[in-house]
Amino acid sequence: MKKVQLNPLGWMSQLSQLEVSQLQDTTRSQLYDVFRNCCLAVLNSGVDEDNYEMLFAPYQDFDIRLIRRERGVKIELVNPPEVAFVDGKLVRGVHEHVFAVLRDMLFMGNKYAFLHDPVPADSVATTDMVFDMLRHAQALEGNDELNTIVCWGGHSINQHEYKYTKEVGYQLGLREMNICTGCGPGAMKGPMKGATIGHAKQRYTHGRYIGISEPSIIAAEPPNAIVNELIIMPDIEKRLEAFVRFAHGIVIFPGGVGTAEELLYLLGILTNERNAQQPIPVILTGPQGTEAYFEAIDEFVGATLGKKAQSKYQIIIDDPVEVARTLCESKHKTEQYRLAVGDSFSFNWSLKIEEAFQIPFIPTHETMAELALHSQQDTASLAVALRKAFSGIVTGNVKAEGIRQIKEKGPFQLTGEPELILRIDTLLQSFVAQQRMKLPGSEYVPCYTITPNE
Repeated sequence: MKKVQLNPLGWMSQLSQLEVSQLQDTTRSQLYDVFRNCCLAVLNSGVDEDNYEMLFAPYQDFDIRLIRRERGVKIELVNPPEVAFVDGKLVRGVHEHVFAVLRDMLFMGNKYAFLHDPVPADSVATTDMVFDMLRHAQALEGNDELNTIVCWGGHSINQHEYKYTKEVGYQLGLREMNICTGCGPGAMKGPMKGATIGHAKQRYTHGRYIGISEPSIIAAEPPNAIVNELIIMPDIEKRLEAFVRFAHGIVIFPGGVGTAEELLYLLGILTNERNAQQPIPVILTGPQGTEAYFEAIDEFVGATLGKKAQSKYQIIIDDPVEVARTLCESKHKTEQYRLAVGDSFSFNWSLKIEEAFQIPFIPTHETMAELALHSQQDTASLAVALRKAFSGIVTGNVKAEGIRQIKEKGPFQLTGEPELILRIDTLLQSFVAQQRMKLPGSEYVPCYTITPNE
């Protein structure tokens, strides 16, 4: 049996005796199971795998323990993956990430009763919680330079598209922009990799490569090797809110259903009249050959959420320099707007996010079947319903609890207005045909069926 003890890093080394006692409370077995799985995923940092069973199967004897010391808490790893070590020593970045998991899952979990109570109870409290978690992660420090670009896109992209994401990241790095992604492979890794070169050429020593994940997705998408700041939000809704309040600009690369979910969430917020003046640049971009992908996305948005939603983004094909230049030039507008409304540069408090976008959606066969997939509702409500539908498919594709449900009960069933359902099906089929649902080499078996109302 191999055991490795880790000393605490950062402010986790400054815990009080009461806080250490709370961390050692093993009565919350479900939270500890999630904590263990997140740590195991972090220890597999850089492994390209989107099947949680394949990732976790070799490590049934892995365990993680908290050891109380007078000056704080140590972590003991039992039979950890060898991939996390170099010449017998744990990689420094992985060491940091393990304590990031401790910070977010157990320390913040104690504060907010993760997995127990439906907290926070209202919109304001939810935003306060998102802010608090980013603050505890020390992510807001240094985020007042208006240079954080959130990059979304698929984990399953081809090499041509991956190289393009690196080139965009490189151009952003040359302009001293920092990168924030979902922390996994593919379009989440490429911009970070490119930015490291741009930062090095500019001798920019404050390069930040921030990965924001959540417990059920990190197991399927372990942090890529470039992430130097890891933040784990308690659920997908708070993860999405953290992205949009943290960002000074957003780039969306080609992706699958998860990327579509993120775009629908964003557009549902930006079409709110109270956000009409928000200067958040949103760019959809990809290399030559992705025109059809973005045309399909644009057509779907126009047919479902309307022209107003389409006006909230621009599509730039095969021009990394123009993408970076556009984002860099937007800094002045963002600065002027935040100053005018008295808002923070590091956290967008003034962005209005309705409670419907914040309430956690738990995909089950029942909740997926009950989604209101029809056009006879306002744009925000339709965006919420569509976002939930795509979120459920992500769950069925890669998340442990979703895969388990599909095995037990069969595919999720989506039912709705015939025209809308047909549009959803057409978009999803295009993702399947382009192999955007699973990593290359994996055969995709749909976790959903689509049926129009009679």
